[in-house]
Amino acid sequence: MSRRFVKELSDGETIDQVFLASEKQLRTNRNGNLYLQLRLSDKTGSITAMLWNAQQKHFEGFSNGDYVKIKGTSQLYNGSMQVLAKQVDKTDGQGIDEEDFITLSNESVEKLVARVAELLRGMRNVNLRNLAECFLVDENFMKGLRTAPAGVKNHHAYHGGLLEHIVSLMEVCHLVAPQYPDLDCDILLFGAFIHDIGKIRELTYSPDLGYSDQGQLIGHLVQGVSMLDQMIVETEKQSGDDFPEELANHLRHMIVSHHGQYEYGSPKLPMTLEAIALHFLDSLDARIHNVSQLISEDVNKDSPWTVYHPSIGRKIFKGS
Repeated sequence: MSRRFVKELSDGETIDQVFLASEKQLRTNRNGNLYLQLRLSDKTGSITAMLWNAQQKHFEGFSNGDYVKIKGTSQLYNGSMQVLAKQVDKTDGQGIDEEDFITLSNESVEKLVARVAELLRGMRNVNLRNLAECFLVDENFMKGLRTAPAGVKNHHAYHGGLLEHIVSLMEVCHLVAPQYPDLDCDILLFGAFIHDIGKIRELTYSPDLGYSDQGQLIGHLVQGVSMLDQMIVETEKQSGDDFPEELANHLRHMIVSHHGQYEYGSPKLPMTLEAIALHFLDSLDARIHNVSQLISEDVNKDSPWTVYHPSIGRKIFKGS
C-alpha cells in the first residue's frame, strides 16, 4: 500500500505506517487514566496522536526523534485531523525511505546557501560585506543554518526552514528597498540575514524539533545579538579595522526589535526605517507561509473554504 502523507489524511482512514515521533507526553485525563500524546511527522507536516489507556512502558518504548510504526485511525476533531492510535512501536528504520521525511532536499538547501552568499556579496557596504564573509566561512554557523528550522510548530517548522525563511525575506527586501530611496538597502538586507540567526542555538533539530536549554532560558533575540557580536570581533581581527559602532548598534537593534511589539517578545520597538521595514516584511513572509500551509493542509477538501482557525481568527477562502 502506498504511503499516505500527513496532509493527505482524511476522517476515518485506517493507518498502519511509519512516522517520525516528537513531543511525547504521558498525560492524565479527567478520570485519572493515563494516555500518551505525541506528534507524528513526515515531509508534508505533522499531526497530533493519542494512545488511550497508556502505561509507562508505552512512554519509554521510544524517544523523540525515533521512527515509530503507528496502527490506528485518523479522526477529524475541532476542525483538525488527529490520530487515535491503537499501537505505537519503535522501528529500526530498515526499509524506510528517508525522502518521505525531508521537506527540503540537499540540492534545494545548497541552492539556498548559494543565493544567500550571492545577495550578501553583492552589497556595496564594505563593512557589511566583510562581516557577511565571516558568517559565510564559519563552518559551524553554516552547518546550523543549513539544518535549523524557523520554528517548532508555526512557520517553516522543518529542517532547513530557517534558511528558506531567511532567503525568502532577503529576496523580498531586495525587491522592496529600491522603491523607498530613504531605506538603506544593504542594512535592510543584512538585517534580514541576521534577524533570526539566534534560532540556530535556541532550537534543537537533531533529529526532532524542540527547544534547547539556552533557548528556554535566553531566547533567540539575545542569542542572535551575541552571535553578531562574536562575528564583529572576528571581522575586526581579519580586517585590522574597527567595525563602525553606529552600524553595529543598528544591526543589534534590528535583531531585538524585529518582533515589532512588546507583547510579541521584542524588548525594543523598531525605531529606524530599516528596522520598521524588516518587522513588517518578516511578518509578511511568515504569515503568507503560515496561511499557505493552512490551505494546503485543510481538511475541508470539497469546500472552497478552510475550517475556522482560532490562531488567525478566520476561515480562508481557497476558491473553486
